[in-house]
Amino acid sequence: MTAKPIWTIAKVLDWTKQYFAEKGLENPRLDAEILLCSVLKCQRITLYVHFDQPLEEHELAQYRGYVARRAAAEPLAYILGSRAFMKYDFKVTPDVLVPRPETELLVECTAKLAGFIENPQILDIGTGSGAIIVSLLDMLPEAHGTAVDVSPGALAVAGENAANIGVAERLQFVRSDLYSALPRDAVFDVIISNPPYIPSADIAGLAADVKREPRLALDGGADGLNFYRRIIAGSTAHLKNGGFMAFEIGINQGSAVADLCRSHGFGVVAVRRDYAGIERMVFAAKEGTTYADALLELAK
Repeated sequence: MTAKPIWTIAKVLDWTKQYFAEKGLENPRLDAEILLCSVLKCQRITLYVHFDQPLEEHELAQYRGYVARRAAAEPLAYILGSRAFMKYDFKVTPDVLVPRPETELLVECTAKLAGFIENPQILDIGTGSGAIIVSLLDMLPEAHGTAVDVSPGALAVAGENAANIGVAERLQFVRSDLYSALPRDAVFDVIISNPPYIPSADIAGLAADVKREPRLALDGGADGLNFYRRIIAGSTAHLKNGGFMAFEIGINQGSAVADLCRSHGFGVVAVRRDYAGIERMVFAAKEGTTYADALLELAK
């Protein structure tokens, strides 16, 4: 009788790395390690000091399920059910865009500017998982927020994250297409958004796992700027005097979004690059804003 093979941590990782590489995944070894850590409930360093440890049958069964899902280009965050962002692990489901590391810089810069405003009221448009607004409220204890999204599934996820991180009492959720369901007299010190910004024709060329994310959160129309036009135009009625807007943008969209802001009366505009040197954010306020110098400093 042939003995069953013993699947040690090292053997499992080596096999999975090769399998993922054959499937064309970008980071086959890293993906294999992250999935196995989730199964074993351990840190990655633990894998390296226990290479010879055999996996139990129930662990192998769970891991095989994860591997099959990842090989089918399901995003890691959906498989694991969470994604690290700023200080916390945020719940993530297929109802929401997976939070990206580059968005953390948007949150950090926005929190710095909002610190010049007493008890800031913040509107997050297209909140998704709530990573942006929840992180801002965590960083700004005197702030209150409103999070809008057209997706009830996304709002449910954002609500759970707000409760888990302890800011739910300062955050209102509204199912809305941008400003449409907000009261006409609702005004805010900060309007922030990481809207869909990928040109429609570019969607087909995205990585397979990115295409598994909600198209509503990706497709920015023919030139990728549809939502910026609508958000900036609507800000006239909903942004307080002395307030500012903050956007994440796609590659090569900095000048276009900045020009849209200027065309609607925002005379103080900064385009900020991320740590890779890519234009990734636009901040805009009206002339005479007391913290205009700090806003312009972001562009340096």
